[in-house]
Amino acid sequence: MKIEFQNPTAEKLYSKLLEEAPDLYIAPKRVERRGILPCGFGKGGTCCRNCNMGPCQIIEGVEELKGICGADASVVSARNFARLVAGGASAHSDHGRIIARAFYEAVHGKAPLEIRDKRKLKIVANALGVDTNLSEQEILKQIANKAFQAFSQQEGELILAHRAPRPLVEKWRKYKVLPRGIDREVVELIHRTHMGVDQYYKNILLGAARCALADGWGGSMIATELQDLLLGTPKPIKARVNIGKNVIRKDMVNVAVHGHDPLVADALIEASRDPEIIEMAKKVGAKGVNLVGVCCTGNEVLMRRGLPIAGSSIQQEVVIATGALEAMIVDVQCIMPNITQIANKYHTAIITTNPISMMEGAIHISFNERHPLEIAKEILKIAISRFPKRDPSKVYIPNDTVEIVAGFSHETIMYIMGGRFRASYKPLNENIINGRILGVAAIVGCDQFRVKENIQVELAKELIANNVLVLTTGCSAIKLGMAGLLAPEAAELAGPGLREVLEAIGCPPVLHVGSCVDNSRILIAATEMVHTGGLGNDIYELPAV
Repeated sequence: MKIEFQNPTAEKLYSKLLEEAPDLYIAPKRVERRGILPCGFGKGGTCCRNCNMGPCQIIEGVEELKGICGADASVVSARNFARLVAGGASAHSDHGRIIARAFYEAVHGKAPLEIRDKRKLKIVANALGVDTNLSEQEILKQIANKAFQAFSQQEGELILAHRAPRPLVEKWRKYKVLPRGIDREVVELIHRTHMGVDQYYKNILLGAARCALADGWGGSMIATELQDLLLGTPKPIKARVNIGKNVIRKDMVNVAVHGHDPLVADALIEASRDPEIIEMAKKVGAKGVNLVGVCCTGNEVLMRRGLPIAGSSIQQEVVIATGALEAMIVDVQCIMPNITQIANKYHTAIITTNPISMMEGAIHISFNERHPLEIAKEILKIAISRFPKRDPSKVYIPNDTVEIVAGFSHETIMYIMGGRFRASYKPLNENIINGRILGVAAIVGCDQFRVKENIQVELAKELIANNVLVLTTGCSAIKLGMAGLLAPEAAELAGPGLREVLEAIGCPPVLHVGSCVDNSRILIAATEMVHTGGLGNDIYELPAV
């Protein structure tokens, strides 16, 4: 399979990497040179490996090609899909648990973390069922307790799911998919898809729906809300994106933060401004430390701190190939093990920070929220020590960077639409009702090499041209930023109705609303559109996809 690059910057850097290390296998090269096509059974979800009698390849309607136990394609594909849901829900939710633990440590005085957004405190307290008449400190402690309870709860209903429109909550109750507790739903789904348990595909898929709801209205939402309290709710902010000048700096120690946990990156930002670190960087000939983002950690620091983003998940290899990256600091999720092999061709240090996410050939320094600054400084000292080892003959920093505006949280969108004193989704709903805006679409999630690289860009351009406002998160947001769609000037690509609204409020046609866990912001935005009125009584009735 031949990879057709849509990003010329990445293509140049891949070519450079292959010239400098022709024997090195990188992700696109592995896709192109695989000797076999993806297995049709595996790709279609009809290969069962759940017991030791397998693997069994299943063909629908062929009796002798059911599983040895008799499982048909519907059951096997439902099981495999459900396990993907459980894996994704556990990843987002464990992210939420990391943030909940840090929040708990902070409010109990065990971690030197501040509550940066106290305006949002009562909103989160109400959502979690905390009495807002308590003292501020007691509210914080109750929020921490309620957040942990959402993970361990065994019966009842996940309280954050009650934020959804009432008809939707009633529907969940009717079909018995309202989550009880986050961990409960993940464990049960893994159990019911194990050998010899749930044999009815419809029931399996209902279990998958319940687990997915525990993610969106549970783990992801906890991560988003507590991160906003700890680190600040995002507001519109200008920044740059792409692997180029003004993102990667030739005269500075360049450090990439990659993964999903914003706590590590936030500590590194503070440490990079420490006089001791700045002086160390100057002693080795650099002007200071330059932090850049990759993947969703990049999105987190972009929308709160305005740090530039170098690349998406599939571009993590070529960020190193600039030859100007002193260190890549990784936390959890979306990290390719191959980056250590690429780093060995240059002077780059790969540093892991979470004990559940290690890789061979990397340096490991465990991050601890009780000592964030000390650990961050230790990490940056390693990066600074690599700067003198940079080989100028291997350095290539393209000129291509794009200016964007990010940081469109649910709260920010309300203020932009309704004004500071009457923050509301009413203007959005009214412009949908009067026909200027056709609807709202969310383009979220990852990019990958097995599909056309810029498919998100083509989709977004078509949507905005047809007067559809687009919200985006994750690596899709990074790709849309590189295409120039996160800038107010991109309003010229929108249809006449949408363009009129955008020009009045000064917004891009595609709104960057955050990282992957911030898909929960989209759930709250959709709910607010329902509550505002005029478009229906449930999320499914909205002109939104």
